[in-house]
Amino acid sequence: MRVLGFGDNIVDRFVDRGIDYPGGNSVNVAVYARRLGLEAAYLGVFGDDDLGRFLRESVTAQRVAVDHCVVRTGETGLSTLRVDDGDRVFLGWNGGGVTVREPLVLDGELLSYAASFDLVHSSVYSRSESELPKLAGLGPLVTFDLSSDDEFRAPSYLDRVCPHADLVLLSCSHLDEPATRALLAEAVGRGAKLALATRGVDGAIAHDGRTTVAAPARRVEGAGSLVDTMGCGDAFLTGFAVSLLRSGWTADAPPDRRMIERALHDGAGTAHEQCFVEGAFGHGRPAGQPAVSSMWQVFDREN
Repeated sequence: MRVLGFGDNIVDRFVDRGIDYPGGNSVNVAVYARRLGLEAAYLGVFGDDDLGRFLRESVTAQRVAVDHCVVRTGETGLSTLRVDDGDRVFLGWNGGGVTVREPLVLDGELLSYAASFDLVHSSVYSRSESELPKLAGLGPLVTFDLSSDDEFRAPSYLDRVCPHADLVLLSCSHLDEPATRALLAEAVGRGAKLALATRGVDGAIAHDGRTTVAAPARRVEGAGSLVDTMGCGDAFLTGFAVSLLRSGWTADAPPDRRMIERALHDGAGTAHEQCFVEGAFGHGRPAGQPAVSSMWQVFDREN
């Protein structure tokens, strides 16, 4: 089984630690799928600056393929944050840098490459909405992270994404259960085949238009052992999707209730493990430290 993360990458700078960590929703899903034993690749745009080199080296070190990525002239996406009692607090970002400003467009060659995967994942931070119709019906399952921001819950935005998605993820820790269920129903009503809501300590809910399944979160025992919650939502989604893939989920074979129940349990377990990881997947370095790689020029590929 093969998973492709398509879209965003970013460096997360923890100002309280003075450490930069590699990340990005699409990168994280590819890395977590690889850690769960699947083949994985990342497809997107890297900046040609030091942070871009740092990101690429970190992703490659996770045995995630990046050979079809593009390097463009420009700055890498950078977000700043700190951790308060284990929870990440975002302080700001530079808009995603060149990765978001000049996103990758899927041409015939890249579509053929994407078609070789079982699942392609993207997100609201990738500016990939225009590419989703190209992926729909190509063969792989398409998953999409709709984040927690209200701008990505507007009917006009859902109508751009949901008809082309086999699974959408919505972060709903700020919503009560009735509001969460209503949002899931709207996402499915607007075309998504399956919608998943993560609600932090309140667990998760999945809905496919016929069945709604809820499951509790797996609690972290001992607050002192918690590192931070960076990447927990991405980890839940990956654990959930990988569980469904291993149970036989394909574009032509939707999951049944039993498969969804198991996937919610597996997703909670993956998210729980993520609570003990620094940043999205480790590989931290002192903020501003130069990256060194003799292989960087070998892998450069202009679009």
